[in-house]
Amino acid sequence: MTGQDPTAVHIDTSKPHPARMYDWFLGGKDNYPVDEEMARQLLQLDARGRDMARVNRACMHRAIRWLGANGIRQYLDIGTGIPTEPNLHQIAQEVAPESRVVYCDNDPIVLAHAEALLRSTPEGATEYIQADARDPEAILEAAGKVLDFSKPIALSLLALLHFVSDEDGAYELVDRLVQQLAPGSYLVLSHTTGDFDPAKAEQARAMYTARGLTLALRTREEFARFFDGLDLVEPGVSLTADWHPELGEVIEVPGDEPIPGYAGVARVR
Repeated sequence: MTGQDPTAVHIDTSKPHPARMYDWFLGGKDNYPVDEEMARQLLQLDARGRDMARVNRACMHRAIRWLGANGIRQYLDIGTGIPTEPNLHQIAQEVAPESRVVYCDNDPIVLAHAEALLRSTPEGATEYIQADARDPEAILEAAGKVLDFSKPIALSLLALLHFVSDEDGAYELVDRLVQQLAPGSYLVLSHTTGDFDPAKAEQARAMYTARGLTLALRTREEFARFFDGLDLVEPGVSLTADWHPELGEVIEVPGDEPIPGYAGVARVR
């Protein structure tokens, strides 16, 4: 579906990319020195950077298990990132082998790993779209070739929206995508916040800005706005680490300070 030859895609290694930094935090090898350099600088701000990535990924696993147990068989995952097993389609198809999954990302290095993303069960399907999250029309058109938008779909934007500013239309982007979902669909979000240490959050934002990147660390209330008009499932907006811990792996993090991230799942009416 990408229509591109992965060997012909140019990967910009002159500045860090959030997906590749996330890969580094998770212990992956699909990153470059520029990504590692910034990731290490972020660790100087908060030594729990690796824990943040692991907590977010564990939350994704739990959310997909919950969705599968509640009858969802179609998934559109935007901001996929570099594949780290088990990935979303593996969790979904473990619950229901017939599940259909479409991944989307704008980093060419993810395209280079698309083969790993496309290993589906025989009963189901997985596809990959090379597109920017800020181009919902292109995403919807391509995803519609694999997913049936007249039936429920789980739309996930996990650890993505804090890289899209209000000025770039973060809320409008989510609204546009949700408008295309059938009743009974779900919106699944996770988002880093600066609520617990605003000074540290401002330092991180400045670090991103200096490298031409966006970092919009929204408050709990600002994050909750993405779910306006939808029905949040229990426990509503929660800390990422606290979203249905009974459904799978929970990352134990030293200390009493919470991991600064929120998560939520909401049903489309």
